[in-house]
Amino acid sequence: MTSTTTSTTGTTSTGTAADATAGTTAGTTVRGRLTALGRAEVSLLARNRTAVFVSLLMPAAMVLAMKSTLKQSVLDGTGLSVAGAALTGGIGIVLIQAVYMNLVSSYVARREDLVLKRLRTGEVTDPEILVGTALPSVALALAQTVVIVVAGTAFFGLAAPQRPELLLAGLLLGVVLLTALAAATSAVTRTVQTSQLTTLPLFFLSMMGSGLFVPLEVMPDPMASVCELLPVTGVMTLVRTGWLGESGGSDLLVAAMTGLAWTGFAVFAVQRRFRWDPRR
Repeated sequence: MTSTTTSTTGTTSTGTAADATAGTTAGTTVRGRLTALGRAEVSLLARNRTAVFVSLLMPAAMVLAMKSTLKQSVLDGTGLSVAGAALTGGIGIVLIQAVYMNLVSSYVARREDLVLKRLRTGEVTDPEILVGTALPSVALALAQTVVIVVAGTAFFGLAAPQRPELLLAGLLLGVVLLTALAAATSAVTRTVQTSQLTTLPLFFLSMMGSGLFVPLEVMPDPMASVCELLPVTGVMTLVRTGWLGESGGSDLLVAAMTGLAWTGFAVFAVQRRFRWDPRR
């Protein structure tokens, strides 16, 4: 478990980044403004080498731990192999850690250092600020996902993704959903340090109930029915089906609708509750 804490760069560096971004975005297109914001965020992220290292190492360590812990006998009758369950679960871990947990601390750090407030005085819009801040974390998660898929096909005996369009749809849904949930969670997070606590509920719910560690196929039917309604479950169903090609059409429809419903709820919460000013 990790959350990338960028506040270690200090108020001066984050303030400088805000000034540079505001100057660069003046009179530009949406693409240009997002690019400027993304570059500023990459600079801040790169300065926190410990957090970057942990973000890269932790998902790989957890995938290996899952692979060594899962027993094939537990998965009998599900159509899943140990490698398939562990590596598709690893994609979910990457999304939660690199996107959700990283972004909660990033949004809080930018808010408390007045970066968000200063950016709003320029040409950049509110959605662009939120999206631009998320770009490095999203890029990191997608890069790690590519590594997992390549490693799974090259070294773990898994086939190439059976339905790439579903895998991409699951990743896109996961990125949008977890970015919105991160922004919503930041509204109830006072400091970067407390973000490690406010992100724990979704982290543990997803790990145990959304098919990351324990596939829903091995759960009792009543428990599986409840877990299908969790935020990340729909994302995992699309990702797992896209790579391994197992679920039917009705399962995919439920998964997509569940993910979209949670995304809509998270976006609504951000519109109503997101804080741009420091919590004093």
